[in-house]
Amino acid sequence: MPLQVTLASGSPRRLELLRQIGLEPAHSLVPDIDESPLPGERPRAYALRLARAKLMPAAGYTIAADTVVALGSRLLHKTETEAEARAYLTLLSGRRHHVVSAVAVRAPDGRVGAKLSASVVGFARLDAAQIENYLASGEWRGKAGAYAIQGRAAQFIAFLSGSYSGVVGLPLHETANLLRGLGAQW
Repeated sequence: MPLQVTLASGSPRRLELLRQIGLEPAHSLVPDIDESPLPGERPRAYALRLARAKLMPAAGYTIAADTVVALGSRLLHKTETEAEARAYLTLLSGRRHHVVSAVAVRAPDGRVGAKLSASVVGFARLDAAQIENYLASGEWRGKAGAYAIQGRAAQFIAFLSGSYSGVVGLPLHETANLLRGLGAQW
């Protein structure tokens, strides 16, 4: 019998990632939570808090995640405007930054586990034309740090240390280990 999983996310990328490890969620639910950082909250604590907050009671296992792009202690949130995306890409140009992904899993018996994945991503130096072409693609919309590593922004990545799937939005190694640690078999 297939593992009953609910994905607490509306992200098509997270759904695709779960399919890569043989999981097909029965449901995808978009949690309605306040994603505002708390005063002085560091990127790791922020990502873990949000992943846990997104968990909701459901039949079977529930998987929730949050991904944070951080330049030092500055969080580069999901972009809403082109101006904000341009500013983020300009900040990231020629620099390394951290991507922290947290995943949380609720077992059918209510037990909860959570893990972090931390990666370092280095952007090549971007010129104005590269930034404007990327902005014209619209791919930056709603993306933490204004980019999607699995898309057109892959051309900007000069360095990656850590979890590629974590940078995309769901660290698969950590997710699988959490599920197995909570008794899941698939």
